[in-house]
Amino acid sequence: MALWPGVIAAVVAVFTMVACRSLPLWLVLGVDVLLAAILVWALSFFRDPERTCPSDSNVLLAPADGTITDITVVEDMDFIGRRALRIGIFLSIFNVHINRSPCRAKVEKTEHKPGRYKNAMNPDSSRVNESNTLYLTRLDRPNDRIIVRQISGAIARRIVCTATKGQAFSGGERFGMIKFGSRTELYVPGHAGVKCQVTVGQPVKAGLTTLVRYEPCQD
Repeated sequence: MALWPGVIAAVVAVFTMVACRSLPLWLVLGVDVLLAAILVWALSFFRDPERTCPSDSNVLLAPADGTITDITVVEDMDFIGRRALRIGIFLSIFNVHINRSPCRAKVEKTEHKPGRYKNAMNPDSSRVNESNTLYLTRLDRPNDRIIVRQISGAIARRIVCTATKGQAFSGGERFGMIKFGSRTELYVPGHAGVKCQVTVGQPVKAGLTTLVRYEPCQD
């Protein structure tokens, strides 16, 4: 884990107390309080809470904590092979940044794409920003092809993904994270059996919140 902000804060705090004794006490204490806040935030950012994920094979769970920013229909003929429902999640610097698999799925391939660092709240960031894409096949019926995309943001500069081709995930299993503010997207085939369960502006939690539910009427 990149805990450099916390390490820097701790080092500077010690240096302030030892080397700057000529400064007013209120100033030294003020700097130390600020640095302590940075340290707490850095440690909080990398938190990884244990979660008991639903085992319902008829749902797709949120792959990230954050807020739903957009729900749109897009074309994805290359992998999904038809129109797809895209659900975008913005992760602020205060959210848990662990990414989780939306369901039981097999990794068909992963793809990293270099790019820019636009504000991740903008849906256009999906097209131009650095990203890492997981192409998955559901292990439960229907055996849909789905996509999870990790996208960097204006502050984020590193995408972590441990998934490998052929790997099988359980629903809610961890596969990576994006550091310091980002966007995560879920793509699912837009057929009649797919029912979106969230709305724009809704907060969600990875491995806990249902984004999509499969219903019997499938084409």
